[in-house]
Amino acid sequence: MADGVGDPENLRGLTYPWVAPEPGGTLEVAPGVLWLRLALPMALNHVNVWALADGDGWTVVDTGIQTPATVAHWEQALDGSLGGRPVWRVVCTHMHPDHIGLAGWLCDRFDAPLLMTRLEYVTARMLVADTGPAPASVEIFCRAAGWETGQIEVNRRRYGQFGRSVAPLPSSFQRLTEGDVLSIDGRAWRVVAGDGHSPEHACLWREEDGVFISGDQILPRISSNVSVWPTEPDADPLGDWLRSIDKLAGLLPDDLLVLPSHGEPFCGVKTRLEQLRRGHDVALRRLERTLARPCRALDVFPALFARPVDDGLLGMATGEAVAHLNYLLRQGRVERRRDADGVDWWRTTDHGADT
Repeated sequence: MADGVGDPENLRGLTYPWVAPEPGGTLEVAPGVLWLRLALPMALNHVNVWALADGDGWTVVDTGIQTPATVAHWEQALDGSLGGRPVWRVVCTHMHPDHIGLAGWLCDRFDAPLLMTRLEYVTARMLVADTGPAPASVEIFCRAAGWETGQIEVNRRRYGQFGRSVAPLPSSFQRLTEGDVLSIDGRAWRVVAGDGHSPEHACLWREEDGVFISGDQILPRISSNVSVWPTEPDADPLGDWLRSIDKLAGLLPDDLLVLPSHGEPFCGVKTRLEQLRRGHDVALRRLERTLARPCRALDVFPALFARPVDDGLLGMATGEAVAHLNYLLRQGRVERRRDADGVDWWRTTDHGADT
């Protein structure tokens, strides 16, 4: 419908009370909370950001990626449904470009402070500055996963893409930490931190009326990417992610309106957290069955992903595969052997005496 309200849709136990606004438009989904949907130039073609009424201005949560189209959508919203009122603060849930891409642009435009957790801000500053050339660790990581020489070369040429998607970040920030309370328009928003998708992801919870800005920590229709990257090849982000899911399942009531960064606002957070936990558990069981014989990271994609992985998704798929493999390695359920060509071969530890 024109006002964005549709018949609630119950899909896999979740209820979706709203239809998305057009890019550049807004929709009020809770008192003082406006939903903006911005375009992304990738398969995941949108990101949701939020404008929270704050006195005679706004606190903005997340910003979209740095592209001319996103800037145009912001200009349309700022001059239109946001009423030409100033942005007092910019809050970023985490450091991925679709969330911080225009943070610096908005902060500069309105002389507004940037609010983030420390690990997210520091990691973003590091990645923006890391423009290349690609370090040797990138090739080592990709070769270990089983990439071909041509794929490694393409990845080397693309190195530094992160910084090109992000406007210059402010040189200072205001730190958010778990349990902090932000007063926005006289209402309290509690910071709830998560881990796994990014190092110190900040969600915002308005407990008085059950509104929860989840960022990428809880998404309704897809599972957030949980990846290992060449900067920390032995990391265990999946372990961090599963602990965060368990934490949120124990903390959050089921009657929240969840405002995610992708997809639509939904109700049924406990059901969704159970689905996310179960999905990874099932994937890990499939992965262990696959590893009854030695495999490279590339070889386990069918056990983890429902669709074929093309070169455009190769980096994220590899990162997620290694995250699952590292999780099992930490638990002693698999072993890893690197051959003379620098390729890692993974296998379950209970394969017996056969080779």
